[in-house]
Amino acid sequence: MSNYPLSYKLSWLPRFLRPSLSGDVRGFAPPAGMLIEPPPARTVRLAFVGDISAVANRGAPDCDPAIKALLASADLVVGNCESPVVERPSAVMGTRLGTHHAMDERFLVAALAAVGIAREKLVLSLANNHVLDQGVAGFDETVAALKRLGIRTIGTAAKGPVERLAVGPLTIGFAAFTLWRNADATKFSGRVSMQGDPAQWPPAAAKGFDLVCAVPHWDWEFRHYPRAETRALARQLAGHGVGLIAGHHAHVVQPVERIDKTLVAYGLGDFLGTAFARQPWPGRISSILAVDVSADLGMRGKIVAYRMHPFMRLRAGDHERLVSVEALEGGMRDKVDARLKAIFGGQFASA
Repeated sequence: MSNYPLSYKLSWLPRFLRPSLSGDVRGFAPPAGMLIEPPPARTVRLAFVGDISAVANRGAPDCDPAIKALLASADLVVGNCESPVVERPSAVMGTRLGTHHAMDERFLVAALAAVGIAREKLVLSLANNHVLDQGVAGFDETVAALKRLGIRTIGTAAKGPVERLAVGPLTIGFAAFTLWRNADATKFSGRVSMQGDPAQWPPAAAKGFDLVCAVPHWDWEFRHYPRAETRALARQLAGHGVGLIAGHHAHVVQPVERIDKTLVAYGLGDFLGTAFARQPWPGRISSILAVDVSADLGMRGKIVAYRMHPFMRLRAGDHERLVSVEALEGGMRDKVDARLKAIFGGQFASA
């Protein structure tokens, strides 16, 4: 049914219990940077969040005011809808166990309100391995529910490999796709974009935009450093005109790379926990990527500055508390700082 190799399946639980810091640590960039100085007069801010799910949350999260302020500052927030939005799960037992994802409209609306994301400024990718967890009917219900809520979506096969969205004065192309599926290929085909090879896109697919942004669901889970194959795909996307890449699926924070003029954030972690409620602490570190893009004539679509904003998802009864790293205290702050310095090669420094 799924397309995961056996070695991947066997490594899932050990890596969930202890996220890996092994891998190639060379060639990564700092977690923040100013690329154009002096900054242009007009910019558009994009904020990318990780996977959104109700698996580890029965209620809406509590949110640090600093995180709400950051999200409110964005002209567009882009995330991954890891749970189908359905009124009643069809995969009842799997949903109870957490292997099949689901969330209802009430949870999603309450969660967005709690973190300060305005629905009209939100775009959710449906290109992920869990989107068909509640079957084809659940997928159709998800598409209809998000449309009813006024939330734009990307990553459906019907819209083609690159979708056009207006963000302020800019026209941005979004290429959302998943390399992984939990259901049969025939169910994903024609519904969910798996067009991750830009060489297979139509010749003009990435043309006519101020900026092309890829939102891939890729790599292996619970590994802080991306695999060589993932980095090779990032280079391929960059070579086909993609200027910004913000990835999901690893469920842990991964580093940043600059490939010529292309900015790559390999993994942002979960925005709302997608695994079991009792998750080891390294997997609770997440991040928001804020990217300022020039809207000035002559520099339209160029990345001005970027910053990874790490935060922690702490357990609070039946839901999570989203806490900025700066607000952590004591031993937890020390552990998180040490892990972030390991991920970013010592280049991370919290305030």
